[in-house]
Amino acid sequence: MTQYPSNDYSHYHAHIYFDATTLTQATALIEQAGESFPVKVGRVHQKLVGPHPNWSCQLAFEHTIYDTLIPWLEANRAQLTVLVHGLTDNEYKDHTEHLFWLGESKQLDLSVFNRNHS
Repeated sequence: MTQYPSNDYSHYHAHIYFDATTLTQATALIEQAGESFPVKVGRVHQKLVGPHPNWSCQLAFEHTIYDTLIPWLEANRAQLTVLVHGLTDNEYKDHTEHLFWLGESKQLDLSVFNRNHS
């Protein structure tokens, strides 16, 4: 059984990454997640947004579904990459220290964050 990081935060984001060739697959995964779990589904961005190196869609969720949503995402993502991070008052740390990857890890553009924010 796959071990995931401990559920240490009250709220999380999962960013599903895709491109033009995987847009249909990603959209289906996002819709299924929205129908199956109490997540807030963000926009399906067909452009780069924030620190993300690929097109993406954000799922916002609470810690109460972490233990069911994360294994579900892992089992259903196929070759898609998913960035999962906790939400604190420090976006830089959320995207450097409070994160993990389902699938291939990617290089984020951290220049969008204020590193001195604490």
